[in-house]
Amino acid sequence: MPTIRVEIAIAADAASVWDAVRDVGAAHRRLVPGLVTDVRLEGAVRVVTFAGGFTVRERIIDIDDDLRRLAYSATGGRAEHHNAAMEVLADGPGRCRLRWITDVLPAEAVPPIRALVEQGAALMQRTLEAG
Repeated sequence: MPTIRVEIAIAADAASVWDAVRDVGAAHRRLVPGLVTDVRLEGAVRVVTFAGGFTVRERIIDIDDDLRRLAYSATGGRAEHHNAAMEVLADGPGRCRLRWITDVLPAEAVPPIRALVEQGAALMQRTLEAG
């Protein structure tokens, strides 16, 4: 199964970055403003609207505060299978790394999803470092 791996260094405390990542209903404000324009929670599902109106449903699988790990699966997008996890790893005082791993099928769906993940990761880095 094709896997997309992105890891970014963030000049911000791991606890504050994790607080933003685990706030699953506020990704459009706290992580990727502009790229995601709206998030609506429906129980364990977050409905994510991207710029341009594209909508994806993401089932929240787990929010693990001890591991600082968020896992979710997406439906309604370009892939027949899409699951992902984000981990926030402390990397010294006032620094951390965000690791985002996404498994996708079919392989043809990888390039556009990879582009979106890479764009999202760069925007997350800027947003989280700005506080």
